[in-house]
Amino acid sequence: MTALRDRLVASDPGLIRLRLGATALLGIVVAVAALAPFGLPLTVLMVGAIAAMLSAFTVNDPTPGAQAVTLVLVFVAGGLALTVASLGSAVPPLDSIVFVLLIFVAVFAQRWGSRGIALGSATFFLFFFAMFLQTHLTQVPTLLVALAVGVAANALIRFAVLPRRPAAELLRVRRAFRARLAAVVRAAQGYLESAGSDRANRQLRRAANRMHECVLMIEDTAPDVIDEAAADTLRRRAIEVELAVEWFTITVRRTCVADLDAENLADLIGWLRRLGALIERDPRELPVISETGEFSEMLVRGSKLGGDTQPGDQLRRAIAQLALADVNAQRVAEHTGEPEETDKPEPEPKPWFDNTTRSAIQAVVGGGLAVIGGELVSSQRWYWAVLTVFVVFLGTASAGATVVKGMRRLAGTLVGLFGGVLAALLVAGNTPATLVLLLLCVFGMVYTARVSQVVMAFFITSMLGLLYSLLGTFSLEVLWIRLAETAVGAAAGMIAALLVLPIRTQAALREDVNTLLEDLREFTDRARGLLTGTENVDIVELSRNLDRDVDKVRTTIEPLTHPTNVSSARRDHGWHVLGTCEAIGFRARHVAARAQPGLFAGDDAFTATMDRLRGSIDDLLTEVRSTHPTGVPADRPESTGPPAEKTSDPVRRSLLSSLDQLDAELAGLGRAFGRT
Repeated sequence: MTALRDRLVASDPGLIRLRLGATALLGIVVAVAALAPFGLPLTVLMVGAIAAMLSAFTVNDPTPGAQAVTLVLVFVAGGLALTVASLGSAVPPLDSIVFVLLIFVAVFAQRWGSRGIALGSATFFLFFFAMFLQTHLTQVPTLLVALAVGVAANALIRFAVLPRRPAAELLRVRRAFRARLAAVVRAAQGYLESAGSDRANRQLRRAANRMHECVLMIEDTAPDVIDEAAADTLRRRAIEVELAVEWFTITVRRTCVADLDAENLADLIGWLRRLGALIERDPRELPVISETGEFSEMLVRGSKLGGDTQPGDQLRRAIAQLALADVNAQRVAEHTGEPEETDKPEPEPKPWFDNTTRSAIQAVVGGGLAVIGGELVSSQRWYWAVLTVFVVFLGTASAGATVVKGMRRLAGTLVGLFGGVLAALLVAGNTPATLVLLLLCVFGMVYTARVSQVVMAFFITSMLGLLYSLLGTFSLEVLWIRLAETAVGAAAGMIAALLVLPIRTQAALREDVNTLLEDLREFTDRARGLLTGTENVDIVELSRNLDRDVDKVRTTIEPLTHPTNVSSARRDHGWHVLGTCEAIGFRARHVAARAQPGLFAGDDAFTATMDRLRGSIDDLLTEVRSTHPTGVPADRPESTGPPAEKTSDPVRRSLLSSLDQLDAELAGLGRAFGRT
């Protein structure tokens, strides 16, 4: 039971997704309970339930006040959508035209952040469900009442029953941090036991990335709970653990290729097993790990190593450093004051024609193609194809990302088809059981929305099968039509993304790398001023900007590294760029964690290092900006050697070599701290 709890905490830091899923579930229950006593039709009850679900799913503003405003706007925009959709049902061409135009509005609204996404998504989905439920204009007043009840039910659950409590959330995130740290140790143990297999390497990489995500969540939550000084201390301790983990994973990989005898390997695996057990069984904020003999032994044996007396000694030292960093992080005081209100700078206005505008135009074209193709499949349920177009364009930044998302949507729908059939057959004629399964599908959809498009699509399709069963229109033909319409919508979205004002993955990646380099240049300039004593700035926050830039690169580059990419050369190129960018982020965190004002004042060697680093950044920025976004051919590396050495394209070879050189310069800056 404890292991299951730890895995739940690690998979959902802060239990944020659990709270969102529970909010959607309870909101539906409250809305239906409020409407049912009046003997309203099932269609009206469903609108109330859908409004509660969408409010929980889409409204994600940072403060309760902003959430309240967005909920009111959701009611206004949703009421307009229900009215127009009900009117359009009487004039068949009108509903399809408005629905396609609504895609442009909903996708374009993403430029206004979380509120724009909420209003666009809620409006689109309410229009869709009005067509799905075949509402009529005479029902609009009652539907508006149901919409208001659904939004109010969500507000009740959101603000009174399950409000966000930052202090408890921070505590849960910190516990999740330890659970994910234990996962890294387990993955390292599996890596050694499997002699560095590809599967174990992926697991180790995934565990380290998930722990990094948890560190960012700690930093996002801490300012809401503790004062600036305590939050800064907590950030530094978390970074120290993250640095120790990074070095730990590097050392594990190096140790695995060393000449280890069986006894030495077993001893190292035993060390990892003991460290993982200490972390996993620690239930307190001030951990018992520091009170155990095993911990003391790790520190003593790790600190006494003067050099590489035998293979594996570096890993023993890395284990000791990780254990010590973990203890120091857990001893950080939780409350030293209340958070202070700070004035946030106004965001710079975005140009009207940017990638969001491109995506909106592509979505309109894709929606038009989906209407045509959807009508050929089913003149009554063509709107499923348009819905798929909207979903695949929501939150994507390139043609490659749209293609990958479309394929995931189709795969999830295919799996969900069988789930919907099975669920509908199991509860056929049993209304209470059908409602229970519907609620479980809603919870699963909200809970998995942020982590897996495939699983979310599975729950959506299963939910639709149950809805058809509840409405008395369930049949295998209906679900097969659902699958066919999804395929049409996915294909329409892919065609539009690839042919209409295409945003190539390489171009989007180059833009993200450019942003990363600009922020890196600012970081190095500020770090230079801090370390030479000419200015006093917080470079920890600047290093976190770099972390977020790397996360953006990781998301953008996914179409290149995805297994469905048939070009192994492109996958190798993508992994090389991503690995180097992650290394750059790691070097910056290393500098930020150890930087002190005036540490290198008057140090000529440090000045020379910073000059070389700044020059490398400027040279790479020039290369990235001067490369044509679509004129770079694919890599063609041979079977061995790094992509930077083997690619036949001189432009990419130059870019990859420059990235490697920049990483080496940052590594040199990190080594400078060893001289002090």
